[in-house]
Amino acid sequence: MVTTVEPASQTLAFLFTDIEGSTRLWEQYRERMKDALECHDAILREAVEASNGRVVKSTGDGFMVVFASATDGLSACLKAQHDLASASWGETGALRVRMALHVGEAARRNGDYYGPTLNRAARVMSAGHGGQVLLSAAAAALVVDQLPEGTTLRDLGEHRLKDLGRPERVFQLVHPDLPASFPPLVVLSHRTSELPGEPSAFVGRAGELKKIRERLEDESVRLLTLTGPGGIGKTRLALHAAADQVDRFEDGVVFVDLSAARDSASMLAAIARRLGLHETREPLLDELARELREQRLLLILDNFEQVTASAPTAAQLLLGCPRLKLLVTSREALHVRGEHLFAVPPLSLPSQAQRQVSGEQLVRYEAIQLFVERAREVRPEFRLTDDNADAVVEICRRLDGLPLAIELATARINVFSPEALRDRLSSRLGLLHGGAQDLPARQQTLRATIEWSYQLLEPGEQRLFELLSVFSGISFDAVEAVAGKIDDLRGTGIDTLDGLASLADKSLIRQAEAGAGEPRLAMLETIREYATERLDDLPDFSAAARRAHAVYFADFAQRQWGDLTGERGDTALASTAAETENLRVAWHYWVVERDLDQLNRLVDSLWLLYDRQGSYHGTIELTTELLNVLASTPSTPERAVQEATLRTSLARALMAVNGYTQEVEDAYTGALELFEGQRELPQLFPVLRGLATFYNYRAEFDKGAEVGQEILRLAD
Repeated sequence: MVTTVEPASQTLAFLFTDIEGSTRLWEQYRERMKDALECHDAILREAVEASNGRVVKSTGDGFMVVFASATDGLSACLKAQHDLASASWGETGALRVRMALHVGEAARRNGDYYGPTLNRAARVMSAGHGGQVLLSAAAAALVVDQLPEGTTLRDLGEHRLKDLGRPERVFQLVHPDLPASFPPLVVLSHRTSELPGEPSAFVGRAGELKKIRERLEDESVRLLTLTGPGGIGKTRLALHAAADQVDRFEDGVVFVDLSAARDSASMLAAIARRLGLHETREPLLDELARELREQRLLLILDNFEQVTASAPTAAQLLLGCPRLKLLVTSREALHVRGEHLFAVPPLSLPSQAQRQVSGEQLVRYEAIQLFVERAREVRPEFRLTDDNADAVVEICRRLDGLPLAIELATARINVFSPEALRDRLSSRLGLLHGGAQDLPARQQTLRATIEWSYQLLEPGEQRLFELLSVFSGISFDAVEAVAGKIDDLRGTGIDTLDGLASLADKSLIRQAEAGAGEPRLAMLETIREYATERLDDLPDFSAAARRAHAVYFADFAQRQWGDLTGERGDTALASTAAETENLRVAWHYWVVERDLDQLNRLVDSLWLLYDRQGSYHGTIELTTELLNVLASTPSTPERAVQEATLRTSLARALMAVNGYTQEVEDAYTGALELFEGQRELPQLFPVLRGLATFYNYRAEFDKGAEVGQEILRLAD
């Protein structure tokens, strides 16, 4: 029975729904979507009527519904999501519908409703994801004591929603038969907090900051690239300039580190991760364009020199998102249309012609300011005096005013006077003058500075420094364990923790964001490249270091597996995610070694991690590489079972990314062929179930029925 809501204005419950990705589905399945939408509409209307609600209007790919009570609205949401999940959708795949329930007063006119209550309900819905049911605080308060059996509310916190002045506390409906894990809400507060903190005081750059801010405030500038050599301070400058722009970009300012990216796919994946997006069957570029199309967002893409060939992809993203701006840092220009360049200069220095300048006058120059500031961090009593001023100026000049080079030099001020620093730095630069002439001049200078810092290390510190180049993100426990397995490092007598502290003091490593509550360290990419070169100069040590790293993280993954599937699952997942890059390095090492035993120790934890992150591309890569290694091992019944399991996993991941394609069918049928002569194995059931589902989604019902008969035969 349908209950009509009569009064012109009263407190009512409003439900808003929306099909996630409907535009893409219409483009991809123009005819099939008509049938799918009819099925969707019928399911939602039936759920609304069963809960005494009324559909006020259709929004094309969703509904606006009114109820006399919030509990009726909640019942409708539960029934609708259950029925949507169990429906047969055919070629389009299941339609994922996001829903939001809000309670408040609304004005009624000509059968429709108007007012702030409706706006808030719509914004709460827009924050959600397909399959997710959200409630405002007002709605949650009315239903919390009348929840159906097995149903709970998860508090997602208070968030700022687009165009709404007052924040909203948002709750998620949780039921054991419905999905419960979703990406972060698409809200302003999530985006505006995406700038990393600055580890030390920002010095100088007033002129550069003013010019960058003016460019960012110019509506015609959509892509601004800060260029310069490594160590010039591009990242710090970009972060400082962007921090002042948060209020101008209502959807936030987001920082994306591309130092680990190598191509367009990994670049887009890095952006998606920072935005909290899960990969779908939709190409990532299309998914990002759809997500950001209406967003006024400033996206900082750092270290773009790693993916310069992907510049056209970044330009495509801008074309599809008219309110998006990109602030890029790179050692070279992107060379795409619409790019505005800003060459980051070295810090200002006194000219060679200036002589006998007082310390008070010298600190007006940025390079001298930075030297003094960083020197005081190491030695608080340090002062720029008439006696040491010439040496400080000479050091900063020889380092070309490069911030990273100056910071590396001042890390030694507690050991050497400025005069001694100048003399040692001078000799090191002379030694390296005849090397790598194809490098830019300033990069040679930075290289010389790192070389100089390296030569000042004790032998044990040098080996530890080289070892750290193998890591992608550094935890104390991991380094200590790996270092303990390497004879050449143990023989130096170095204490690992003392060595790490010493390297941090010398600015060769730095504190990074904590992972899973544990402190972590990292190397700047420029320094890591140098450390890798030094490691490669020692083949035996390099081989031992890389193997010890790979063994440790295979052990780590195996240890984590028990926790990932137990009561400590969330904590273990955070710990595993913090080591994602290290696990990938270890994985690729064992792939090259073709060591199936070690790969099997890694694979379960990596699979689960990729599954929780929605990284289907990662699953495909992992499975394909493992299949290639498996193919080189002797053929046995056990190998056939493992290969069939892998092909089944590959089919599922391919289906999530590419849809119901021929390669998915090939993966399933390839798995079946491996079971020839072994048709009673219990492992055969998931293969047949997956293949039957695949045929049904493809509307090849005869084939699906045939596979279904085989499943029934096995069940008997």
